[in-house]
Amino acid sequence: MPAATAPSAAAGRRTLAVLVLIPAVAALALWVFAWPAARIAPRDLPIGVAGPATAADAVERELGGHEGAFEIHRYEDADAARAAIEDRDVYGAVVVTPGGTELLTASAGSPVVAGLLREAVTAQAPAGARVQVTDVVAAPAGDPRGAVLGASLLPLALVGAASGVATVLLGLRGAGAVTTLVGAAALAGLVGAALADSWLGALTGSWWAEAGVLGLTVLAIGSAFAGLATLLGKPGFGLGAALTILLGNAFSGMSSAPELLPTGVGALGQWLPPGAGGSALRSVSAFDGAAAGGPLLVLSLWAAAGLTATALGSRRHRAEAPTPEPAPAPAPVG
Repeated sequence: MPAATAPSAAAGRRTLAVLVLIPAVAALALWVFAWPAARIAPRDLPIGVAGPATAADAVERELGGHEGAFEIHRYEDADAARAAIEDRDVYGAVVVTPGGTELLTASAGSPVVAGLLREAVTAQAPAGARVQVTDVVAAPAGDPRGAVLGASLLPLALVGAASGVATVLLGLRGAGAVTTLVGAAALAGLVGAALADSWLGALTGSWWAEAGVLGLTVLAIGSAFAGLATLLGKPGFGLGAALTILLGNAFSGMSSAPELLPTGVGALGQWLPPGAGGSALRSVSAFDGAAAGGPLLVLSLWAAAGLTATALGSRRHRAEAPTPEPAPAPAPVG
């Protein structure tokens, strides 16, 4: 009887584990995605102020009334403010002129931030005063609300994860694994640029630069999966999924902006491949590569670390594998 009930008891424990684990994972996923979305608000959002000193001081005091919301940068005139927006130093700028107030925005940097700035500056303008709004770097006609760009991160993460998982499960090792990861990422980048730029028109920058960023993002994610799984075994897949698919997408800020997420969350997201990839893609697509250096460095570090772990980890496993003992010589036939 004890022997007969053992499989039943083991099955019961597995069932209980699943019943506990699934709701816990669901709660974690909902918290990770819903909590930042429910706390969207400007936090040290960099914006510019330009114009005569007295008038600019007044605007800065009014914006400073939103404690902790804005990080104010002063510029001499509208041209300097425009240059700062195009360099991605600020998201927008308030320019005070003798004819009134002008708001410079960059909807290509974040349609959500552009709308937020319009509301904030218009609300502070004197009654009856007209605020002229100029979109210095407009979002593409194929993606005016940034929905396509924001939605592209999850597919990129899934493609990267699939390449990393397949590389490990197919038993590829060393140079073969590295070549597979790099080749799959390059092809994914070309396909992604063909769809997002050539077909949908959601990207409007250098086609090859966009393909390169898309491919590097896939490579960073795929090599992270492969490297972690090579070093840690199956738990590495779970850790890779948590960092790139779960936290990486939820904390990327691509649907709004990193500075609109809860304190620390947006900064963390920019150190994970989806957030860094999204920021680099915005830069090469709409800003001629301005401010792309940091995100590209983050992606390169992830890719280099993952590929190194994949290659060296495979070599270590081969070195640790037991050497099979030679078969005994057959006995002589008498």
